[in-house]
Amino acid sequence: MANPPSRKAIERLLRPRSVAIAGASPTPSSFGASVLRNLQDAGFSGDLYLVNPKRSEIQGLSCLRSIDDLPAGVDCVVLAIPRSGVLDALTACGRRGVGAVIIFSAGFAESGPEGRAEQEEIAAIAVATGMIVEGPNCLGMVNYVDGIPLTFVLTSSVRRSTSQGVAIVSQSGAMAAVVGVALRHRDVGISYSVSTGNEAMCTVEDFVEYFIDDPITKVILMIVEKFRQPTRFLHLASRAREGGKFIVLLHPGRSSAARASAETHTGALAGDYAVMRVKVSHAGVLVVDLLEELLDVSEVLLLSRSLPKGGAAVFTESGAFKAMTLDLCESLELPLPSLSEETSAALRLALPDFIRPSNPLDLTAQGLVDPDLYRRCVPPILADDQFGSLVLAIILTDEATSELKFPSIIAALRALTPTKPVIFAGMDEGAQVSAGYIRELRLLGVPFFPSPERAFRALARVTAFAARELAPHFLASSMTSTETSISVLPSGLIPEYRSKQVLNAVGIPVPKGSLAKSIDEALAIADQIGYPVALKAQSMQLSHKSDAGGVLLGLACVDAVTRGWERLHQSIATVHPNLVLDGVLVEKMGARGLELIVDAHNDPEWGPVLLVGAGGVTAGTLNDIRLIPPDISVASIVEELYKLKSSALLRGFRGSLAADVHAVAQIVHRLGLLMQQFPGIKEIDINPVIVYSEGLGAIALDALIVVE
Repeated sequence: MANPPSRKAIERLLRPRSVAIAGASPTPSSFGASVLRNLQDAGFSGDLYLVNPKRSEIQGLSCLRSIDDLPAGVDCVVLAIPRSGVLDALTACGRRGVGAVIIFSAGFAESGPEGRAEQEEIAAIAVATGMIVEGPNCLGMVNYVDGIPLTFVLTSSVRRSTSQGVAIVSQSGAMAAVVGVALRHRDVGISYSVSTGNEAMCTVEDFVEYFIDDPITKVILMIVEKFRQPTRFLHLASRAREGGKFIVLLHPGRSSAARASAETHTGALAGDYAVMRVKVSHAGVLVVDLLEELLDVSEVLLLSRSLPKGGAAVFTESGAFKAMTLDLCESLELPLPSLSEETSAALRLALPDFIRPSNPLDLTAQGLVDPDLYRRCVPPILADDQFGSLVLAIILTDEATSELKFPSIIAALRALTPTKPVIFAGMDEGAQVSAGYIRELRLLGVPFFPSPERAFRALARVTAFAARELAPHFLASSMTSTETSISVLPSGLIPEYRSKQVLNAVGIPVPKGSLAKSIDEALAIADQIGYPVALKAQSMQLSHKSDAGGVLLGLACVDAVTRGWERLHQSIATVHPNLVLDGVLVEKMGARGLELIVDAHNDPEWGPVLLVGAGGVTAGTLNDIRLIPPDISVASIVEELYKLKSSALLRGFRGSLAADVHAVAQIVHRLGLLMQQFPGIKEIDINPVIVYSEGLGAIALDALIVVE
């Protein structure tokens, strides 16, 4: 569909008042029978039509012989039929003015060229008739707000939801079902669950847009193998975050094997995972790596009244676990601030003399003899602004112990109504805990986890997410001094001398030098900039000039430049006999420094992204790089540079001076501005950037630009 479907059109799928099941069947294991059972169990009160050419009735309900016998304008038709009949059935739905169609059948784009062609025909029919299509190769959808399950997965536990919940949007139908079961088990409210399958017409972006404006949805939980409209999704993600909605994403595809699997699963050709992750994270999406994290993080975001601003405080009842907490939270980069003097004093009044105030706080077994201890200790922590969250890692042991501890903790939380996230983590998974206590905690906005490790992992994700700088912040301003330079650039690889003119125009430092077309010009330039100099052959056809003998360094006098000029041209003529050079770049040799790589790449799907990494001879083996959005602040770029594995070299290592990291960040920042303003630039490679000691700057020693 050229334009995204309207909200009203999507509602005919998600909130239908009339439903038809094409392929209705009395066979209990059939898809059609399962959909019918789900609707009956949920008490669907709308108009329901069954279509089966071989039956006059099913379970006492009359059957129509064909889709053409349906009344005009049915909201949603479920096609529980084989693939071979889908196109004819879809065409018939179009004739009857059907609003939406769900296609369960597989064997389309994921099966090869023939199936892909049929899937394209599905899209064409839908566009021509104005229908919404979910699928093919999907499990349907469940509307928990109105109690409408249009899926063949038995969902007898569907309950109408009135409070804010989680909307599931998954290309994988199986994973949508799995996540739904897990959330219901936790008593976490679900608003909708949508399986998009192959996305012949409706994509995950269409449903995200709907749920952003849905008052019942607070968190959008996504499992996506391929975004088909990346730019649109980035815009929607920013809008969701600005509007107080959260998107949590699990995206298979970090490995090449996973990317290949996606193509055979939902017909999705997965792109560059690393670029995707940087772009969506910057737009406000919380990306997780594991299914467990997807569920845990979604629950924390749903139940918490606010995002954590600051580090975590931890209460536990074991000295050993206190040490384990320090280790784990350090590895998770979850800050555990030390207690302030004021908070320590308040805790000393609440604690017995033998317990020293600290974070984590080991309450020992005192809670067994003094259950009111928890109520006394929670307020000072929640009142301290340096703590953004509180984790209660409590030993439960058995039902009797739970009965001692839970009432006091719940009473304290009920009285305080904390606005900061509070998470309850049972220390001993498997201990008997009353479901009523867990329900009371969740009603108070406190997630319950069966292990503290899971709680810490989820909280670390949410805390980092809350602190993240979001796009767009630093959009490119006018670069009039650069426009003329770039507007005349031809397509293809731009040689170094021309690339450096562009970089210099936006304030990126480059060595002194000029292009020479003769030995006399070369000698004049060398005399002007000072010896020693470098000679570099320049041509659009010469991307690897060093390999062709086109780079000579450290030429210290007139004779050296003269001999070098001859040697350079002879080498080029030998390797590339028909190549005509633009000229030779004569540059001032600079001082040695720390080498970094700085690149910019305009991804065909996700747009511009920057890369910084360690340079030098180990650059290709260490893979020490950071991907950076093009529109973040210089301060944020500095933070990214300090996350490199080799960042110790930037800070000063074994007596060496600290590097001028701020100067590097300025180069990266200006490169980001350039990429934003000129989308015709495909790639910029600055290798190396030489970084000098703090205060002495950095310089782009070599550079190439590629233009579309």
